[in-house]
Amino acid sequence: MKQTALAVVAAQVPLAQAQSGGTQAAARGKTLVKPAQLRWLEGQTPAFSAGVTWGVPWPLGAIRRDQNFVLRDERGQNVPLQSWPLAFWPDGSLKWSAHAARPTSGTSFSLAPSATPATSASGALKTSQSARSIVVDTGLMRCEIPKSGASIVSTLERGGKVVGRDAQLVCLVQNGAATTEYGATEPQKCVSEITRTVLEHSGPLRAVVRVEGKHRAPNGRQWLPFVLRFTFYAGGEAVRVMHSFVFDGNENQDFIRGLGLSFSVPLRDQLHDRHVRFGGPERGLWAEAVRGLTGLRRDPGENVRKAQIEGVPTPPVSQWASSVSSRLELIPAWGDFTLSQLSADGFQIRKRTKSGHAWIPAGNGRRAVGVGYVGGISGGMAFGMRDFWQKHPVQLDIRGAHTDSATVTIWLYAPDAPAMDLRFYHDGLGMDTFAKQREGLEITYEDYEPGFGTPYGVARTSEMWLWACDATPPREKTADFAALVRTPPLLVAAPQQFLDARVFGALWSLPDRSTPAKIQIENQLDYLLDLFPKQVEKQSWYGFWDYGDVMHSYDSDRHVWKYDIGGFAWANGELSPQLWLWYSFLRSGRADIFRFAEAMTRHTSEVDVHHIGRFAGLGARHNVQHWGDSSKQTRVSNAAFHRIYYFLTADERTGDLMHDLIDSDIAVSQIDVGRKLGADADARKAVKREPGMGFGTDWMSVVAAWLTEWERTGNPRYRDKIINGMRSIGAMKRGWLGGWAQYDAATGNFTSNPDNIGLSHLSAVFGAVEINAEIIELFDVPEYKRAWIQYCELYNAPAAVQIAQTGQEFKKLNLREAHSRLTAYAAQQKNDPQLAARAWEEFYEGGAGLGVRTDFTPRAVTGPWALHPTEDAFGASTNAASQWGLAAIQNLALIGHYLPPNPKPRGGRNEK
Repeated sequence: MKQTALAVVAAQVPLAQAQSGGTQAAARGKTLVKPAQLRWLEGQTPAFSAGVTWGVPWPLGAIRRDQNFVLRDERGQNVPLQSWPLAFWPDGSLKWSAHAARPTSGTSFSLAPSATPATSASGALKTSQSARSIVVDTGLMRCEIPKSGASIVSTLERGGKVVGRDAQLVCLVQNGAATTEYGATEPQKCVSEITRTVLEHSGPLRAVVRVEGKHRAPNGRQWLPFVLRFTFYAGGEAVRVMHSFVFDGNENQDFIRGLGLSFSVPLRDQLHDRHVRFGGPERGLWAEAVRGLTGLRRDPGENVRKAQIEGVPTPPVSQWASSVSSRLELIPAWGDFTLSQLSADGFQIRKRTKSGHAWIPAGNGRRAVGVGYVGGISGGMAFGMRDFWQKHPVQLDIRGAHTDSATVTIWLYAPDAPAMDLRFYHDGLGMDTFAKQREGLEITYEDYEPGFGTPYGVARTSEMWLWACDATPPREKTADFAALVRTPPLLVAAPQQFLDARVFGALWSLPDRSTPAKIQIENQLDYLLDLFPKQVEKQSWYGFWDYGDVMHSYDSDRHVWKYDIGGFAWANGELSPQLWLWYSFLRSGRADIFRFAEAMTRHTSEVDVHHIGRFAGLGARHNVQHWGDSSKQTRVSNAAFHRIYYFLTADERTGDLMHDLIDSDIAVSQIDVGRKLGADADARKAVKREPGMGFGTDWMSVVAAWLTEWERTGNPRYRDKIINGMRSIGAMKRGWLGGWAQYDAATGNFTSNPDNIGLSHLSAVFGAVEINAEIIELFDVPEYKRAWIQYCELYNAPAAVQIAQTGQEFKKLNLREAHSRLTAYAAQQKNDPQLAARAWEEFYEGGAGLGVRTDFTPRAVTGPWALHPTEDAFGASTNAASQWGLAAIQNLALIGHYLPPNPKPRGGRNEK
């Protein structure tokens, strides 16, 4: 329903008003559309069909906003389909469409415009609502979701039987005053309290119910706001649950001991026909009965044992060997089970008969998939959490399986682990003035300021699945469900579809190995794209708050990444690794790159950003803790990092996060990023500078949010703010070279005209290149285009060229290889071969990051020189790798035909 409403808003924008597009965009408006070729991302048809949602791009002017679509498999058979618009071009045509389906077979598909609506599944999904609740019926299961109270799901039914009920969110919180190093008093239990429930999306194949609320403590305190999304598909037997929460506590007082989703599972079968399952590594399965009949001193009969092992009804007790049937009550019934994964490298299963009795070790391994089941031959519930071991510490609890109702808790943060400690990691080290803080920056690269290193407002999203079962599922199907939870299937378009649609500008091309020089660049791209996922595994960059991020820099003396050194620790999206990964996926279609980029997008959009409070809308610069740095900027919260993922997946949570950034230009004016600069900075504390923004790290980051909002909703306010900013920068004496100007958030106009040149090596490396490539094509503002091309040409230019055009030589600037792509853009726009040759020289010189090389052999480090056998890897810098990767991709696309046949690399400073 939300998406439909967005489409209605967009449709109300007059076509003439929407046609702000530049001449380049208008010229592309007559494209003939071909069917989009789709495939499963991982290349295999999912064995467990739960439903899939995805996005597809279309060229300008090719598809009407109200276009119907048809989906066909490789045999030409129609697949039931639901479609809705995601984004629009300036002329009102469809730019991105979203689709939902539940294919049960097929490895490849074609999506094409259709004159008639797509077929719906027989037995379409049904929704209804009352003042009390919303009910969704998929045809196989029925779920009732309340609009108020503590329960987030009243009942989940399969075949008319309730298999789950009374679901709640739970949080165990320990008061900091009672916390000690080796123990703590009993924590408080907080439970969910719903404030709003809406049917966010509804159609014949897919429905999404959104639930909002807070956690209520026994004393009435309400905190930890949450958003839940339940996604259903017609004919589906599993529901996807997206759980997002924001930390709004006091990190010095509120120590979270457990955070999870709990629900009850009614049990109707005899104890020996009740079953518990836990998923292990690969397709492994731990499977036992509540009352086991195998391994006894007396044998009940082979058919009895086999039935219990398979999870099917055992023969009537009267048919068993009397030596067992007469002593059945003497066999212990196991009621409580726990699987805990407290690190990335070990899980344990334990069980006990009931509370008050000892736990018995029952199994262990390295990495559990995060799936469980409790129920019996007449039904039960399977459940799972995605990225289970990656987001340790996590835990699955089953309690009371020997009673008439078991309680299951999926712990997103395990109570078996130490309490979550979010306090800042040092005491300030006496840095109580700006002058001292600048000195701290000089030594550890950390920008510290008292009160700024707070986790208040950071968020985390987790994905869970609930499977309503009409019987204990077969082992193979349980393993199929585990595969779904571990890697939810996704349909994606072919790279050529993205390229032809030009939805993210003309800054990339398909891989090209047509010459030795291009082969060398493509090989190095592949090396770097393989390096960082491998480093995630080797360095164990996992954990509840950490998974999805990478470290900033490597310490080649200690042979570790700089996890404990100020601004060299967690990267927090520094220099746009997300963009490098997403453009790499667009051009290659590689599933491993997509999954790596997906995890990073989930992390950086949630954990590295303050979503509420004083710093709302801003992200934190790289630090030992993701929220620790005092430099709060839009360059980190940047919507440019997330929009590609949103359009590929139609993910509602990511859409929310980008929407929340549309007023972050106001937040920029509240936190002066330049407040510490200058010897008189401390004296100026009481003097508030006029609101302003830097053109690159500030304004362009906000423009990405405005562009996405305008494309999604058609709201002209955000289009106009973009155009006003473009026009005012284009009218300035120095244009983009001015760097910063006073700013009016109401209109989007810059209101001053700087006379000085204010260049920064960071201005263009947080999405400015990518977003400018789009808005220059979309909006006809020639003065802005000239200003941007001038900046691109002059940044790396020889001093004589800089002086000739501006009257002065620029200061020494960093990231020359990264900015070679700006030179390439200017060369392509001006059709200037000499400028293209200069761009390739800049790219190969290796003076400020990575050089191009052919030897990627790492140096092995073994024995007492490292904790584990490791290797010092070439290119071990997130900054250098991501910016080199973007430069390589964009230079090949823009000026690849000017690449010299035998360029001479000059090495790079990070090669050691």
